[in-house]
Amino acid sequence: MTASWAAKVPGVNPAAVPRQRAGRPRREGLDEAILDAALAEMSQVGYARMSLENVARRAETTKPTIYARFTSKAGLATAALESLRLRTPRHRSGQMRADLIEELTLFRKGALRAHGTTMLGAVLVEQHGNPELLRLFRKHVVEPRRENLRQILTAGRQTGQLDPEADIELSITMLIGSLYASYIANKPTRRDWPERVVDTWLRQNASGCSGGA
Repeated sequence: MTASWAAKVPGVNPAAVPRQRAGRPRREGLDEAILDAALAEMSQVGYARMSLENVARRAETTKPTIYARFTSKAGLATAALESLRLRTPRHRSGQMRADLIEELTLFRKGALRAHGTTMLGAVLVEQHGNPELLRLFRKHVVEPRRENLRQILTAGRQTGQLDPEADIELSITMLIGSLYASYIANKPTRRDWPERVVDTWLRQNASGCSGGA
């Protein structure tokens, strides 16, 4: 990882990314290996039981090396989750329905992966004892996800696909929140969940719809 790329990933200290020094070639891809190792560790045991020792072992590095790049366990975990977003391309079509379905499909995949929802649970459980984890989770996981949907809905409004009176922020909360509500209620969110939730929302919010329709 170069220092310039490291600056894009939350939790990574660009100053800690080693520069090429004579006599000892630096290990290419070490930061990506650490992030991948953190994701693998969280997928297996969850955030609460994730240990930096095991992350270091998976990445074939040392715990001090991890601390030189990430300020804390919370910083590493949120950086790892954010790295998934940075590596996941979006293919915006300009069609609001299609773009919402794509974004919610990616959201569902991430939320329902192994221990995906337990990360949110850990954040909420530790919000008083570890407020830094909640702050980082909001900044690097929650808000980027909301911003992706915000951009789609704003574009939809500008192109006349969205009712100009629609509440964008409330719509974002409803679209995302329906998955968590279903999970808590032990209701399956099948593969067609993105299409179903978007189409239900569009019946009230697409341009030309009336609130009573």
